[in-house]
Amino acid sequence: MKFLGDLSMKMKLTITVLTCLVLWSVTLVSFSNIFKHQLFGAQLNDSKDSEKTRDKLLEGLLTADFDEDYCLSRYQSSLYRKPSLYNPSGYLISKLRSYEKLHKRCGPGTEAYKEATKNLGHDDENYANKSVGECKYIVWVAVYGLGNRILTLASVFLYALLTERVVLVDQSKDISDLFCEPFPDTSWLLPHDFPLMKKIDGYDKGYSRCYGTMLKNQTINSTSIPPHMYLHILHDSRDEDKMFFCPKDQTMIDKVPWLIVKANVYFVPSLWFNPTFQTELIKLFPQKETVFYHLARYLFHPTNQVWGMVTRSYDAYLSRADETLGIQVRVFSRRAGYLQHVMNQIVACTQREKLLPELATPESQVTNTSRSKKLKAVLVTSLYPEYSNNLKNMYWERPTLTGDIVEVYQPSGERFQQTDKKLHDQKALAEMYLLSLTDNIVTSARSTFGYVAHSLGGLTPWLLYQPARGKTPDPPCVRAVSMEPCFLTPPTHGCAAKKRTNSAKLVPFVRHCEDLWHDGLKLFDDTKDEL
Repeated sequence: MKFLGDLSMKMKLTITVLTCLVLWSVTLVSFSNIFKHQLFGAQLNDSKDSEKTRDKLLEGLLTADFDEDYCLSRYQSSLYRKPSLYNPSGYLISKLRSYEKLHKRCGPGTEAYKEATKNLGHDDENYANKSVGECKYIVWVAVYGLGNRILTLASVFLYALLTERVVLVDQSKDISDLFCEPFPDTSWLLPHDFPLMKKIDGYDKGYSRCYGTMLKNQTINSTSIPPHMYLHILHDSRDEDKMFFCPKDQTMIDKVPWLIVKANVYFVPSLWFNPTFQTELIKLFPQKETVFYHLARYLFHPTNQVWGMVTRSYDAYLSRADETLGIQVRVFSRRAGYLQHVMNQIVACTQREKLLPELATPESQVTNTSRSKKLKAVLVTSLYPEYSNNLKNMYWERPTLTGDIVEVYQPSGERFQQTDKKLHDQKALAEMYLLSLTDNIVTSARSTFGYVAHSLGGLTPWLLYQPARGKTPDPPCVRAVSMEPCFLTPPTHGCAAKKRTNSAKLVPFVRHCEDLWHDGLKLFDDTKDEL
């Protein structure tokens, strides 16, 4: 009987304990649900508040006349950027709205476009006088790599704004796989049945209707306007080609209904040498070093496929970091030892400029444990994976002197540039955009890829000097003064200057580039003496 009584007591005790545990679990689950609900509500309210405050139209730079789902990046990009330090001028906004109306009136499929192209393929010297109408055009032909294309398309668009021309872009390459249409209710893509489509790829500076050639051969006749003219603005351009923007040249060029342009350089700085253009440009861009920044944010919206690459990478590798650093490395040589020279340069630059922490030695272990550790995310873009691998190993094998954690990420490393391959170009654009979202950025000198990335982000970069004579440069890098891209092969003189006059001395805000030794041209806000 005693045994049965003890068993009964144990069972009662067990049941009591289990009942308490069940009640406690229910209480915890209830509390957890309340907490989660409150947390979700707070996050939802924060999301709504941020949705109200975020500026998806970029201070009026963009129009609201687009379907958001068609091009997610257009209105979502502001979610991934810090508030801009540079607002577009009211005059620029007004000019862009006017251009959109012009493009809608004159773009592909309109009566004006049909009239302008009706007899374009024929060599009728009186064609221009017959058929100009209200619309004039400039056709951008895609040549060279993606960085060059983005810089030159921005340059051509600015020239179109200044001269009231309609921009049409060559779609024989992969432009529509990279960017959304920038203008509402119309298209900037040059139709496949454009009368000169089969000829424009062959245009070069030897072409009889190349402006520089016509100027050199003195075959320009102000009474006989050609139906179209070719502008050759490449790295091998002659001064005759580069001076197309000057007032006396514009008098002739302005009458030509169709301009065809091939360019691989950012020629915006030279437009400021034209006094008429300069007056207009100062009104458009009171902050002179924001030209590409504003034009790029207006024109270049990645397609949904590319935007997906950007957002997935950002959310996975950059979003949780306390600080982000972008490092873009262009390889100029495959000589033995070159990789190590550049690697030494990257480490020297980032540590000297306090962009990355130094590594601790056994004698200098971290002693300040009260300081909270930061997570620093480093995004490396290069055709070669060795640079990111070396950085990753450095910060994995040894602690930092500050105690901070450094994570290194490289989206791709394809070793060879594959321009015009759809997926390769899409990855390249996604990486440019990701770099532009970082807090600080280090880029290679003379790299159009780097120029696009830092200028799109409104970032003043640290520029890695190009290694020379088999040595690591000392100093390894220089902090840029201006965030504008560099015009790598500018004209040697201005519109009114004598030949061989230094074009960096003509106007105080157009000077030599920081990453080139007394060469190239770029825009500066300050008017200090030559760098």
